[in-house]
Amino acid sequence: MVNQKLVFLFNNTLQCNRERLSKFWYYRQLCISDSRQWSIRSCQKGSLLDMNKELAKRDTPEEQELSKKREELSNLQTILAQRELDLTTLQAELHAFERRYFRVVGIRYAELDEVEAQIADLLSRSSPHNQDMRMRAAEARGRANESAHESKMVQETAKHAEKFQPSDALKKLYRDVAKSIHPDLATDNEDRARRQRFMAEANQAYEEGNEIRLREILREWESSPDAIKGDGVAAELIRVIRKIAQVQARLKTIEATVDDLQASDMYRLKDEVESAEAEERDLLAEMASRLDRQIADARKRLVGLAKEQSSHA
Repeated sequence: MVNQKLVFLFNNTLQCNRERLSKFWYYRQLCISDSRQWSIRSCQKGSLLDMNKELAKRDTPEEQELSKKREELSNLQTILAQRELDLTTLQAELHAFERRYFRVVGIRYAELDEVEAQIADLLSRSSPHNQDMRMRAAEARGRANESAHESKMVQETAKHAEKFQPSDALKKLYRDVAKSIHPDLATDNEDRARRQRFMAEANQAYEEGNEIRLREILREWESSPDAIKGDGVAAELIRVIRKIAQVQARLKTIEATVDDLQASDMYRLKDEVESAEAEERDLLAEMASRLDRQIADARKRLVGLAKEQSSHA
């Protein structure tokens, strides 16, 4: 009897323990499942937030187009700055050569024109009723006066160097200035006028080789409140598109100007002089030598005419 009771109690205890253990594992699995679901929900929620942020970061079509146009404008500005540098350098080289030409050759032409004008005047006075002589004398005097004026201008600008040889640093600085303040980047007439004033000063400083002044001009422009612009994507897009059109038009103008300069007599003469220098010849000196002989011959003729008129007086 006792053994039966012990067996009963043992079995009953074992059954209770089984039930408790079963409940424990059930609740444990339940907790794990809830934890996993919470984790999944958290991840999904985080993914959705990330997606929303990513969508928020995406540019609108207008913003994307504005970005493309800004990049296009930036590239064109770089090209324009180089073309402006090329044009200004060409103009400065021509001005320097022009001064050199007039100092070596032009002054002699002025002297020859003056002697020939005196000869024409003597001939006109020897035939006071000859209308043709009087017209020739007037034309000769006009040429002489014009040559004398050019000769005077050359003497006033003799302080400039014979050749324009800008440094790489000066060229780079000029490109930076042109990219920032070029008039064709203006948004209105007032802005254009202001930019033109700055650009004219920059061109003069570049031709003079004045790097300090170029830096001052760039610093003055960048520190100006007027250099700050903007209001909305649509308005900015229109501004950028118009700036692109202005830059493209300016590039065409520069190309035409360069073509005209390279077709000029002074440019062709400059090219001939430089080609002769490559062959170790001084073409300007040769021209000056020929003019000296012509001047000497003209002076002899003038003296002869003066003596002839004196003998008839």
